[in-house]
Amino acid sequence: MAQQDRAVQTRDRIVTAAAGAFYRVGYADASITTIANAAGVTKGALYFHFGSKEEIARAVIDEQHLRVTTAAQEIWIATASPAETMMLMCADLAERLVDDVVVRAGIRLTNGGAIFDPPTRAPYDDWLLTFEELVGGAVGAGEFLPSTDAARLAHFIIPAYTGVQLLSDVLTNMGDLKERIGEMWEILLAAVAEPARLEELRALGARIFGTAG
Repeated sequence: MAQQDRAVQTRDRIVTAAAGAFYRVGYADASITTIANAAGVTKGALYFHFGSKEEIARAVIDEQHLRVTTAAQEIWIATASPAETMMLMCADLAERLVDDVVVRAGIRLTNGGAIFDPPTRAPYDDWLLTFEELVGGAVGAGEFLPSTDAARLAHFIIPAYTGVQLLSDVLTNMGDLKERIGEMWEILLAAVAEPARLEELRALGARIFGTAG
């Protein structure tokens, strides 16, 4: 059991070290030697766990997606309002993109889909399905207009978030990401919220994204 624990810990160290390297210098310039040195393991130990750099990168993406979807599920379970749930999920991801190098590197690798063949699309598919269900829930709860098309709005929110995140990364190194996502939601709510619920939802957004007052 102790040997299994050590193997898991070694694998985790490699994934974390690789995330740091991929984020700092990019996938192409992060060498196996650099990753092994950062993880404090030999190249032989690294290859025991991973057969290639691409396999390590996919493990970073998988770990990133596990972390953010686990948090998203916890938010969903704990929150009654579908609209609030979506905003909380967006805010949580924004915070993790600033604070968690595995999430930050994993998202960057996912956005750079041309790196892999076939491209990594599973995280996008998961988020699209999640938000389609939540948008439908917001319509059913009287938070969003009855005319709102859940699938179409989900296919707008996820790419919009991705675009805001990419620009925030370039312009401020994610320093303004949560604020910009809050602005994105202000615009969305003005377009899709039931008029009778708009001020309530705006107040929720201001609290969640730190723009109250």
